[in-house]
Amino acid sequence: MPWLGQAWQRIQQRLADDRLPHALVIAGERGVGKRAFADALARLRLCGRPVSGSLGLPVACGQCKQCELTAAGSHPDVRVYAPEKSRMVKVSQVRELSAFAVASPQVAHHKVAIIDRADQLNINAANALLKTLEEPQADTTLLLVQESGRPLLPTIRSRCQVVALPLPAMSEAQAWIERQGRSADSGDGASGGEVSSDGEVSSDGEASAGSDAIRRALLLSGGAPRLALEYLTGDFIGLRETAFEAFRQFMKGQVPVTEAARAFKALGLEATLTLFEQWAADLARLSAGGESRDPDAADMLRFLAGRHPPWVAQRLLDAVRESRAAGVYNASPELEASRLLFAWQALMPGRRAG
Repeated sequence: MPWLGQAWQRIQQRLADDRLPHALVIAGERGVGKRAFADALARLRLCGRPVSGSLGLPVACGQCKQCELTAAGSHPDVRVYAPEKSRMVKVSQVRELSAFAVASPQVAHHKVAIIDRADQLNINAANALLKTLEEPQADTTLLLVQESGRPLLPTIRSRCQVVALPLPAMSEAQAWIERQGRSADSGDGASGGEVSSDGEVSSDGEASAGSDAIRRALLLSGGAPRLALEYLTGDFIGLRETAFEAFRQFMKGQVPVTEAARAFKALGLEATLTLFEQWAADLARLSAGGESRDPDAADMLRFLAGRHPPWVAQRLLDAVRESRAAGVYNASPELEASRLLFAWQALMPGRRAG
């Protein structure tokens, strides 16, 4: 992931200078490579005999016992805490992290704890994490993965140093996706249905994707290469097209809300909320004289932007946040989609919320 090269070199330099902080927030857009960056840092931090890379900076050797254990995902001194069924990181997980932090390393000289989606800590878990951050252990590094647009408590963020991961240029992202396809075709370590540069997909893929499809996936992913690759090799784009058509028909009053909501149910709650969030953000951009990132929805959103003040988009974004909060309590994707659909339909001339 060459777009992460500068951020990675800064981390290597800090480690070489023995200045790596005890807690880092790794922040960036969904699909930019935050978790992969955290995993790579965990491997480097625990490597038993780092070697000097091309720039004279430390690189994990890949051969010692520590590297073998981290590569296998079975290192006892690496722990990962992520949202569970409640879609939040729970206080019980943070308490387990706290116990891990104060314990001695089992096989390495150090320990690493990764909170994957630290922006989804519930309030009790966030408060519990503060205690661990306030009493750092010299042999423990905490890596907090944060998705852009999802806030952390200021008290947590102020106790960490932030590594902001950038999005690549569109050409760089497209070239990277094409390389994944070539690796898959040659058996060079890529797995799953990967996309190739000539529009083909490896034998276990389910979608075909040429340059135009890659560019479209990148537009839909906001330029995040790993997310775009996921779209290309999964069923998201087909489900999204079905959901958008249902959305378009519902906005015109051609189908009932129950039928439109079923199309979004197939996407799942998080993908549904992300889609409505992206459309609301595009509406805001168009209202401010910008361009829509979603080419399929651009005409409809431009029509609405010309008939409403810019603050209407914020109201729609607030509705998405309410649905995301409801998702913590296992809200029905179909019901949340229905609520958001009515909020959007109310923007159509002569319509009001149902």
